[in-house]
Amino acid sequence: MTARSRLRDLGIAVGALPPGPLNAITDVAGVRVGHSTIVHDRPFVARTGVTAVWPAGPDIWTNAVFAGFHSFNGNGEMTGTVWIQEQGLLCAPVCITNTYCTGAARDAIVAYGARIGVPLAWHLPVAAETYDGWLNEIEKFAVKEQHVFAAIESAAAGPVEEGCVGGGAGMICHEFKGGIGTASRTAETGGARYTVGALVQANYGDRDLLRVAGVPVGREIGRGEVPGRTTPAGDGSIIVILATDAPLLPVQCQRLARRATVGLAWVGGIGANSSGDIFLAFSTANRVKQGQDLLDLRMLAADRLTPLFQAAAEATEEAILNALTAAETTTGREGRTIHALPLDRLQEVMRKYRRL
Repeated sequence: MTARSRLRDLGIAVGALPPGPLNAITDVAGVRVGHSTIVHDRPFVARTGVTAVWPAGPDIWTNAVFAGFHSFNGNGEMTGTVWIQEQGLLCAPVCITNTYCTGAARDAIVAYGARIGVPLAWHLPVAAETYDGWLNEIEKFAVKEQHVFAAIESAAAGPVEEGCVGGGAGMICHEFKGGIGTASRTAETGGARYTVGALVQANYGDRDLLRVAGVPVGREIGRGEVPGRTTPAGDGSIIVILATDAPLLPVQCQRLARRATVGLAWVGGIGANSSGDIFLAFSTANRVKQGQDLLDLRMLAADRLTPLFQAAAEATEEAILNALTAAETTTGREGRTIHALPLDRLQEVMRKYRRL
């Protein structure tokens, strides 16, 4: 049996643009990722956690980056988006967790800022969610302030742990075990080469719609071979965080965030009625320092954005697939088991379609 792996390590490549050195969101300089994973069976069953993304260094609180968001389907939550729409600034770590603990994560980011003495009168941070109640006793509210602090403080540059970690511990994707995934792309435009990185918390999708590089993998590996979850087809959600070092203004970040929809569609996401598909994009190229009256900014021309749009779509696609190939079979509440995507079979199917 093939060990859990990243997609490219299985001999499967998607997209046309080259990935960054790590093929991760941390290929964008300054971005850090951390996880806090909660797994126990007593006093209740927990398969949950928190994933934290730092958009830049510890000065992010007072030296913000531009950001924009897009809601493809709004049956979900991402706090702080009203303020991002108003001002276009992201000025705190971003956390992703389960649906019932979104408020706890949001409050903990505020508490963390207060604890370290951030000199701001108020915070409106971003905390996002997907629902893990099939495997996790979500109504027990396992995620506490200390777990959010742990994710924030453990965040690091370099390779990103994927699969059943952090906020992805209890998530399900196309009826296989899902969770956290990441990928990146580089693209040349406007006389320079830029990086776009994606991190996803994948918890959505119908088995029959799953495609890998255009191959109908979900139909080839059907429920008769690997059982799926017996709930309405296509429910669930996905959160996508996009980072880039290209000099983008807030409205351009918003446009970039929309392109995560394309990558999601390539894998088989359709934005089901019960799905919360919410995407956030930020650019590290311009910094907006608190207290400055006038800023000199750089902006990539609108007609030079298309390569970045492709990079965002491709990075999102591969990040979802990395979540699937990294995640492990998980048994949770009431003895329910969600099986991992079988990698040997995935390779067989891709070979059948001459895509390996």
